[in-house]
Amino acid sequence: MNTVVLAEPFATLWAGRDPFEAAAALTGTVVRDLEGRRTFRFEVEGRGYYAKLHRGVGWGEILENLVRLRRPVLGAENEWRAIQAFHAHGLGTMTAVAYGDRGHGPARRESFLITEALEPTADLDTYTRGWADSPPPVALKRALLREVTRIARGMHEAGINHRDFYLVHFLLDLDPPPAPDRLRLSVIDLHRAQLRERTPRRWRDKDLAALYFSALDIGLTQRDKLRFLRDYFPSPLRETLKREARLLAHLEREAARLKRRYARKFAHRPALQR
Repeated sequence: MNTVVLAEPFATLWAGRDPFEAAAALTGTVVRDLEGRRTFRFEVEGRGYYAKLHRGVGWGEILENLVRLRRPVLGAENEWRAIQAFHAHGLGTMTAVAYGDRGHGPARRESFLITEALEPTADLDTYTRGWADSPPPVALKRALLREVTRIARGMHEAGINHRDFYLVHFLLDLDPPPAPDRLRLSVIDLHRAQLRERTPRRWRDKDLAALYFSALDIGLTQRDKLRFLRDYFPSPLRETLKREARLLAHLEREAARLKRRYARKFAHRPALQR
């Protein structure tokens, strides 16, 4: 069964054409080119877009994911559904303008997803990198922390977990310049996100550990961390600290493990990347 959804300008541009052939003919600046998936930026009438073209995934990759207890990503459908879920719950993310999926079986499946480019933006990993040495205005830092917390809580309450929930996957709108009362954050790279009626604690904790790890070196204070816990959990802070003691200990251990892992991975590169 084929599925195709086209919004403007592609509904008009591709009228009368095979959308899968039209998507395959697109060219632009390649961002990522992996076996089975290519991502690139292109422009139409002066406006930027990102395309993800998915080709068939071999059984070898599927089995590798299953052995590692990971759900394999077989095409663009997962990210398409995640984007719709984010919008339905008032959470900032990309806007999808074209989606198609066809074929049966992992080796023959073909799909594409086109989203509007979020520009101009900066990812929060880059935006916060100098905070430890040159702290931002307190009001701006707290406003960003509140918004990140709101997204994390809203996402998990909606039954969504990201699986790569790092600061680098939060894009901050730079026009107009960020201010405490004027912030727009969007979560990207949703192709591995999982959607359920309720987020399992295991996957919630993995997201929180990834987020905490990516924020380890940006100069957050103990009060900043307590503010996150106060706003993320529905219970009073004192009760949360008692009830979630195991989680908090896990976050510290997991963040330390991730830091060691990344230090080894990037040991021979100029700088540690988070």
